[in-house]
Amino acid sequence: MLKQFLNLKLSQKLSPQQIQLMKLIQLPTQAFEQRLLEEMNENPALEAGSEEEEIYDKDEFDNDDANDEFDDYDDHDNEDTSDINIDEYLSSDETPDYKTQANNYSDDDEERESPLVAPISFHQDLINQLNTFILNDQDREIAEFLVGSIDDMGYIRRSVPDMVDDMAFTQGIYTDEKTVERMLNIIHELEPSGVGARDLQECLLLQLKHKTPTEYVALAMDIIENQFDAFTKKHYDKLQQKYNVSNEQLKTAIHEIEKLNPKPGGSFTGSNKITEHVVPDFAIRIVDDELVLTLNGRNAPSLHVSKDYQEMMQTYKSSRDKSNAQKDAVQFIKQKLDSAKWFIDAIKQRQETLYVTMNAIMHYQREYFLEGDETKLKPMILKDIADLVGLDISTISRVANSKYVETPYGTKLIKEFFSEAMKNDQGEDVSTLEIKKILQNVIEDEDKQKPLPDDQLAEILLEKGYPIARRTIAKYREQLDIPVARMRKKM
Repeated sequence: MLKQFLNLKLSQKLSPQQIQLMKLIQLPTQAFEQRLLEEMNENPALEAGSEEEEIYDKDEFDNDDANDEFDDYDDHDNEDTSDINIDEYLSSDETPDYKTQANNYSDDDEERESPLVAPISFHQDLINQLNTFILNDQDREIAEFLVGSIDDMGYIRRSVPDMVDDMAFTQGIYTDEKTVERMLNIIHELEPSGVGARDLQECLLLQLKHKTPTEYVALAMDIIENQFDAFTKKHYDKLQQKYNVSNEQLKTAIHEIEKLNPKPGGSFTGSNKITEHVVPDFAIRIVDDELVLTLNGRNAPSLHVSKDYQEMMQTYKSSRDKSNAQKDAVQFIKQKLDSAKWFIDAIKQRQETLYVTMNAIMHYQREYFLEGDETKLKPMILKDIADLVGLDISTISRVANSKYVETPYGTKLIKEFFSEAMKNDQGEDVSTLEIKKILQNVIEDEDKQKPLPDDQLAEILLEKGYPIARRTIAKYREQLDIPVARMRKKM
């Protein structure tokens, strides 16, 4: 039996323009500048600059049909170009309003560019050091292969037999394990000390061997070589009994180990890893006890529609005999002008969205921004800000997730100001950020010889008015990257 059903479904779809606007809002300053360059390269009708005679009113090249900003030009052969109002694409002396709205940025904002250097890479530095050793050709090839096997942290994570086989199959270097071990010993003489180790234990031992010999260095070496498991588990009582030394002697030996670098490659200043340079998208300053917000001026570029493209439209208008080629050309020009107009408007919308969102966050967390005390951060979720500014939660998320704000207390990622609320013993809402800060302070002030386990930390926070379960303490501690009590123990 055949049945028919009528199913009504209400759905909302974003237009291509709305999707592109959301993507623009999501971009931080540096990525936005790159996107701007790409758009200008793709659209010759869009130009940078502030020449007043080349700036056109934002409504001057609107189509009669407001929803026809991006027509399907693949089928323009069938279109009647006589319907195009050429006057809409021609200039007037008015200035677009986005150029006059300067309340959120300064025209004379400085663009501070950090000079770039081309440092020697970590591996190249090791190769340069190898050149100070007298080696025959094959030994040098083996040593350079070993350097190439060192990861960015300074370790060789492969076994000697595997490297012997790899050299034979991929490099045509036929050698044996004894020769590779001999070359490894040379690698271990390179700086930084500890480089080329196969594991943490060997890395620490190599560094201790390079130290000036003392009784405490000797004790430290013995501990790492023969009692490494007890050391990593911080069983200091067992170590004290094993070596029959005083607490002070063991403490001094442990201190020698704590000064070592577990990641020798990571500390190399010429590492080939590039440190990301964060450009703040906003700045908050305190002026006469009031908060002042500015949007980075690089987010507000001066743009206008190409004068040349407008003159082409004028030429078409003045022409009596309009050929098919001219009609094709005017369709192309119309498309580029519409695209340029939309992009200028989208940038304006982006500026306004960024500013109103950050302004709402600033006033919501006013107490924190005035004092810098993290315990003053109020519980705040995306919906709180969305309701204040009348925007969608997803839009607020796009602003918060990828933008930074420069404050008197350092440059902060905006999403870090958001947190859930929890109840204190008075029934008041407090931010989870406040609780984490108090937990961090308690751990910093604890006796490092007897660090506090999670259940005791829960009791202390309860005494301070925060009824937090032990498992929640463990979760917050992990989020703060704080190890368990046993691993926080110090001599």
